Amino acid sequence: MRHALRNSLLILPLVCAAAAEPPKLAKEQAARQQIEDAERARAAELAAQQRAASRVAAASAESQKLADQRAAALLRLRLAEAASLDAANRLDELLQKRHEAEKKLAARAEEMQPLLPLIERLSLFPAETVLAVPGRLDDTMRGLLVLKGLARQLQQEAMELRREQAALDNAAAAARAEEPRLAAARAAQATAAAELDRQLGLVEADRERAEIDASSAARRAAGQAAKAESLRGLLHALEVQQRAEEARAREEATRADRQRVSAQAEAPKRRTVDLAGPPVAGTLASISQPRAVLVAPVAGTIVHAWGEETEAGPATGISYHAAPSARVVSPCHGHVAFADRFRSYGMLVIIDCGGGYNAVLAGLEHLDAKAGQPVGAGEPLGVMPAWEPGTGRRPSLYVELRREGQPINPTPWLKASG
Repeated sequence: MRHALRNSLLILPLVCAAAAEPPKLAKEQAARQQIEDAERARAAELAAQQRAASRVAAASAESQKLADQRAAALLRLRLAEAASLDAANRLDELLQKRHEAEKKLAARAEEMQPLLPLIERLSLFPAETVLAVPGRLDDTMRGLLVLKGLARQLQQEAMELRREQAALDNAAAAARAEEPRLAAARAAQATAAAELDRQLGLVEADRERAEIDASSAARRAAGQAAKAESLRGLLHALEVQQRAEEARAREEATRADRQRVSAQAEAPKRRTVDLAGPPVAGTLASISQPRAVLVAPVAGTIVHAWGEETEAGPATGISYHAAPSARVVSPCHGHVAFADRFRSYGMLVIIDCGGGYNAVLAGLEHLDAKAGQPVGAGEPLGVMPAWEPGTGRRPSLYVELRREGQPINPTPWLKASG
């Protein structure tokens, strides 16, 4: 009995160890499985991150490619507009010369009208025939001298008339020769404009999706501002509305911050999205002294300079003559604060260039930009009206640069046109 008890006590630890072995093995297998699952999950996450990074890189590369293509298309359009403007200016000058020649010819013909009977008589009866008329010799000689003088005068008048007719014919021929060149330049301009429009269309849908909130807020601001009675009032209304939107956005951001912190106290800190849309750093946001940093808004020539005397007093902006249907671009990086018809200005665009500066552009026929839209320097805003050379009616683009609502000379800020 004592021997059996001793054997049982010796076997018991072995039995207990054997009984404990399966749970321990199961735990180890479970731990290994968890490690393998975690490694697979981590590998899948890394693969997903790599795929996402690849998509982002591809999208970024495509975006840059499209941006480069738009820049190239805009450059081609500007070159085509410059050629079109040059051809239009030449034709306009030639048509003006033809008009002047027509006026001179008409005036010369009117002057000679009373002399036509005498010219006709002298063509039938030369001056020497007066010698055959009976009368005193001295009267005959005086009559002969008078007729000789008249004949010389009429001959000179006829020569002048022929010269003016030749000048008219030359001007008309030159104008006819210039017309195909203008037509070709306009066709090239239209082709370049169509290519630019195609490039712009590639990104329009993405832009609308990305900016719907900011655009709606800015359009509300622009709608209220359009009720202003003057350009200064318009700018002030936009500024007030912008400050109100910024205050509302700060309140929304603060409230969102509090809600997020209370609900996710242990979550990683993330930057709150500004509900008014991402801020756009304007070209002039950090520049205090005039520098040539603004893009010329149109390919053309300045016809009225800053400070030039006008019927309304010294000009507070500059005016450009451009090619027919020339594309108008933003002179700065920033966002569109206003884009609509406004009072006597017609189609008006205001760009917030940052730092309290606003670029005001008026005289467009139609607009491509929308209120609230961020724009880059050189990005199209709209199109100038078409015009025909020789009509004497040429539309102009009026450009103002304002700092804190007050007009300043934009010339030192502008790069050379082209």
